Amino acid sequence: MKNIAKLFLSIFVSGAIALAGFSSVSAMTLQEGAEAARCDGCPADLFGDTGVFKQVTNTILYIVGIIAVIMLIIGGIRYVISGGDSKKVTDAKNTVLYAIIGLIIAFLAFAIVNFVISALPSGNETQSCVTEALALR
Repeated sequence: MKNIAKLFLSIFVSGAIALAGFSSVSAMTLQEGAEAARCDGCPADLFGDTGVFKQVTNTILYIVGIIAVIMLIIGGIRYVISGGDSKKVTDAKNTVLYAIIGLIIAFLAFAIVNFVISALPSGNETQSCVTEALALR
């Protein structure tokens, strides 16, 4: 019972200290907090041509495309060295088929992501939309 009381007391004290520290920082705006968290040279916009979201998704899709091409090559090599064994030939054909399907999905995902990102407003437009929405309140 004493251990539970000590635990609750320590949680209460740490929460009070955190709230005291938070109240002194509460004058900071949300935008200033976001600026403080960003590293030097990091893009400021989430969307747009140079936004973080586009860079991350393009990098991931690029990696998926590379993996699909590697699997296509592996499937071709497996097909060549199958030696006429029907099980190995089927496995190699499936590898090639799934690699081609993966490439098609990667290309379509790339096109869809870039289309959606281009349809979204960039950072300056988003900031003006937020400012207008706050002004309407």
